Amino acid sequence: MIPEDDPRVAQIGHPAPPWLINYADLMTELVCFFIILYALSAALNKDMQKAQQDIQEMIKDGKMSGQVKMDKEGMRITLEEQGQFSFFESGRSEITGDMSSKLEKIADTLKTLSLKHDIIVEGHTDNIPIATRQFASNWELSSARATSVVKYFLGRGFSPKRMASVGYGEFHPIAPNDNEENRRRNRRVVFFVKNTPYPETAQAPPSAAVPAAVPDGQPAPEQAAEEEGAAEGTDR
Repeated sequence: MIPEDDPRVAQIGHPAPPWLINYADLMTELVCFFIILYALSAALNKDMQKAQQDIQEMIKDGKMSGQVKMDKEGMRITLEEQGQFSFFESGRSEITGDMSSKLEKIADTLKTLSLKHDIIVEGHTDNIPIATRQFASNWELSSARATSVVKYFLGRGFSPKRMASVGYGEFHPIAPNDNEENRRRNRRVVFFVKNTPYPETAQAPPSAAVPAAVPDGQPAPEQAAEEEGAAEGTDR
């Protein structure tokens, strides 16, 4: 223990020793350094950087409409309806030919990312209410549309454990739903490529069921169930 009268110890009401200022600055700079590294972890990923450039070139060339952004959580690729073509028919979840062509353009890029990253497909709609026999709300419709997109990629060899779908309905618009153009922007599909994959879990081998002990002279539960079912079938 250092004595209280040691000059290296700052007394209450007295200024701290000069070395403590430099030490505090160093600790602050280290914290900021690691925060910046964490925030740029997705940007430092070469696969994501290349994917971002490829998608941006497609958008710039007019092959698709939307945007691509990257942050500390991963990369979000937003596809918006373009021109007179629609991704889905009104009130339906099956992808149209236009949507299929857009997905075909980004399939190779996403498949490369899916080897190491999880991809979550987000479905979004406008705020026009829907209540059909199949879909009671826009939330259910957006979920079904996102699932249709996932099935499209699964049919092209994507790993099921890397794909997921989620529907947000009309609750995350990117533009006011005050005209048809803005509503078309809100009817979008977003691919969220996670920077951190879902944790792997070890699967335990299936264990054989141990039959329960029964008193002597009484049938086992399985035998009793079979006999009871046979008796009921005879009564009918």
